[in-house]
Amino acid sequence: MRRAFRVFPAQYLRLLRRLDSPRKVQAFLDYELAYNDSKKNTCYSPLEALRRGRAHCIEGAMLAAAAFQFHGRRALLLDLRANPKDDDHVIAPFTQNGRWGAVAMSHFCGLRYREPVYRSYGELARSYFDFYYNGRGEKTLREYSMPLPVSALPEEWLYSARDVFFVGRRLDAARHFNILAPGQERTLARADSLLVEAELVGKNKAPLAKRRPKPYSRLKLPRVSGPA
Repeated sequence: MRRAFRVFPAQYLRLLRRLDSPRKVQAFLDYELAYNDSKKNTCYSPLEALRRGRAHCIEGAMLAAAAFQFHGRRALLLDLRANPKDDDHVIAPFTQNGRWGAVAMSHFCGLRYREPVYRSYGELARSYFDFYYNGRGEKTLREYSMPLPVSALPEEWLYSARDVFFVGRRLDAARHFNILAPGQERTLARADSLLVEAELVGKNKAPLAKRRPKPYSRLKLPRVSGPA
């Protein structure tokens, strides 16, 4: 598999060697890679994302899948499809001890990492539902795809200097499954208002969606006690 990485410069190969677990990949996306907020529509390959030092959701998921592939782990992409009032999202699922988890890049706290505790990729995809909402607090996640093995993609998805929009098209063409039962959409509650306020509005500081996560070693956490 590593033959596919032969065009990667040495510094990026060293980085990939370091990212030898899903947890380390997620930490890299969270703490070391900037979010790609370019107004231009892009789809950077993993190598191009590393060169530019930034990635948005599908680019981050592809970079995670590249790290999985580099270390001989099964490398997959999974599409989360929203209704017309929101954007789609892409995650990099993985399995560990027979359970499913995911690595993901997002401005939104609830749309990133998932521990490998889910019994199926469908259960994993549904775990994003309550955290997937638009600016009005409307829950917008509607479908999830079958996982797409990156081994089914042309090799240049890894290293092309041009946008690899074909990856998104392959995901869009994959079989998708509905999350809601017929008529269920009318009964949905809006997302927790405190969560929406924290992520989209903010208070004394910038909204969470505009801030970068920090490693726990740099956090000053208050002491909280009492019932959950």
